[in-house]
Amino acid sequence: RFSAMELARIMAVVLTDKVTPPLFTVFEFVALGRYPHTDYLGRLGPQDRDVITSSLAAVHALELSERPFADLSDGERQKVLMARALAQAPEILLLDEPTIHLDLKHRVEVMAILRDLCRSQSITVIASLHDVDVAAKVSDRVALIRDGGLMAWGAPETVLSSESVTTLYDFDKAEFNRHLGGIELKSGGDRGRAFVVGGMGSGTLVYRLLAKKGFALATGVVHGNDLDCYVARSLGADCIAVAPMATINGAATEQALGLMAGCDLVIDSGFPVGPANQANVDLLQGALDRGLPLLSLRQGVPPGLRVNGEPGPRYCADATALIASLETFSRCQSLSPHA
Repeated sequence: RFSAMELARIMAVVLTDKVTPPLFTVFEFVALGRYPHTDYLGRLGPQDRDVITSSLAAVHALELSERPFADLSDGERQKVLMARALAQAPEILLLDEPTIHLDLKHRVEVMAILRDLCRSQSITVIASLHDVDVAAKVSDRVALIRDGGLMAWGAPETVLSSESVTTLYDFDKAEFNRHLGGIELKSGGDRGRAFVVGGMGSGTLVYRLLAKKGFALATGVVHGNDLDCYVARSLGADCIAVAPMATINGAATEQALGLMAGCDLVIDSGFPVGPANQANVDLLQGALDRGLPLLSLRQGVPPGLRVNGEPGPRYCADATALIASLETFSRCQSLSPHA
C-alpha cells in the first residue's frame, strides 16, 4: 500500500554491493539520502544540510565530508553508506551483511554504531549476519534462518545455544558456547593425548594451544563455573568437574587420575594452589609417580609436590617455551611409541 516515496521515509536499505559513484564528495553522496524529503528538483534546505551533517557525525565520518567517495577505504565507505541511509530519517534500517568486506577494526566500529543508533535515535536495525559471535553480543533479538525457513527466534541469550548453532551451521569441528559468547575449534587429536591440571582460568590458553597443535584433551579437576570448564568442554575435552565452591578430593580426584593414565603427557597450567584445590597437586604427583612427562608453566615446585630425585617437571617460562617442549615431545613420540 506504500508508494516508493512513502516507503523511503520509513525504511532505508544498505546492501553489500560495492557502490563507486564518480565525482561525488562524501557530503554530496550522503545528500542523496534526503531525496524523500526534498522538492522535485532535489534542492537542499538548511534543515536537510543539518540532517546530513548529523548523519555523518552519528557514524563517526564527519571528517570525511569533503573527501571523494571513490577514494574511501571499505570501512570508511560502509560508514558513509550508513550515513546516507540515516539521512532518509528512517524508522527501520535494513542491512545485508554490513561487515562482510571489513577488517576487524571497522567491523567492531560498524556494529557499535548500529547498536548505538538503536539507543540514541530509536531506529529499528535489522541486519543479516553470518558472524554468530557478533550477533550474540549486539542483538536484542535474533532469528536463525536455515533452508529458507525460521529455525528459531528470540533473545540471543536464549536462542543461541551450542545445539542450535551447531544445527544452524552443521558444525563438526567447532562448538559455540553461550557463556563465552564465541566459537571454539576442536582438535583432531592426531598428535597424542594431553591431560591438563588446570583451574581458576589458568588452563584456558593451554587448552586452546593444545587443540591448535592437534592434541586430544583431558582435564581436571575444575569447578563447574570455572572459565576452564566452559572452554575445555567446548573444545571437546574430557573434563572432570565438581560443584562451584566445592573442595576437590575423593571421587573426582580418582576419576582424574584414571583419565590421566590414558594420556601421553601431563601439563601443569600453573593454577593458584589453595584449600579448595590442593588435591590437584596430588594429580601432579600422580603424573610423576607414573613416569608421565610433566610440563609446567609454574615458577617453582608447588607446595606438597615431592620430586624425590626422580625426573621432575620440565618448567616452561611461557607459552613459547611450552610450544617448543610439545614439539620436542611429538618428535620423540614419532621416533618411538614408548618414548
